[in-house]
Amino acid sequence: MNIPLLAGAVLLLFVAVAHSYLGERYILMRLFRRVSLPPFTSRTLRLAWHVTSVLGLGFAAILFMLASPAGMSARAAAQIVSVTCALCALMAFAFSRGRHLSWIVFLAVALLAWFG
Repeated sequence: MNIPLLAGAVLLLFVAVAHSYLGERYILMRLFRRVSLPPFTSRTLRLAWHVTSVLGLGFAAILFMLASPAGMSARAAAQIVSVTCALCALMAFAFSRGRHLSWIVFLAVALLAWFG
């Protein structure tokens, strides 16, 4: 087991979870209480905030797989990228009710990575 890569994966996991939870609680909620934003803008800010965390989890998964004694195949890396982007597509679609078109790009990347 590659300890530095494993430690990096654990740190990214911690940062991603903390980023979503603490950002939602201490930044986004306070911002939305103080500033009157259109609903689409509020949902887009929330989407961008949490997509960052999901992408961090994807990087953590890649580092975790690279840390294993067997290493990681290109196929496994592509599958992690695919699943990560598929989650981002679902989030973008749900948070924006389909209006933020990033879900199309995330879905395209997910499919291309899966079938590539």
